[in-house]
Amino acid sequence: MKTNLITPEGYRKLQQEHDHLWFEKRPEITKIVNWAASLGDRSENADYTFNKRLLRQIDRRVRYLRKRLPDLKVIEYDPQQAGKVYFGAWVEIENDEGETKFFRIVGPDEIYERNDYISIDSPMARALLGKSLDDDFMVKTPQGDAQWYINRIEYQA
Repeated sequence: MKTNLITPEGYRKLQQEHDHLWFEKRPEITKIVNWAASLGDRSENADYTFNKRLLRQIDRRVRYLRKRLPDLKVIEYDPQQAGKVYFGAWVEIENDEGETKFFRIVGPDEIYERNDYISIDSPMARALLGKSLDDDFMVKTPQGDAQWYINRIEYQA
């Protein structure tokens, strides 16, 4: 089960995606489907078949967003979070080999198309929550436990 937390930016992005699909993309594709249907035989009409499939994909995504958006809880930054890792934090960590990673802890709906975001549900994020600057922590990985150190914690407004 996914966590229902999301950053304000993530919520706005999902809302914009919904609005774009519903108010712009869907009407555009519906016109094409209607035009292609008016040409006659639909079974051999590639425009009709392709755009009908696209319309179903749009409708599926809109249904998902309409169901998901009301369930999400937007988490705003609180100044009391400063100095500790919580939801929405940008964190830089380093291991004993000198490998560093820099990422933001966000909700599971926000991680797609971003290499610098990790889900709050991930083992790394769970291990980081509540930790402070210069703390070390262990993360269970398929290769065994890995030790990391926190170099930097930031919250961007």
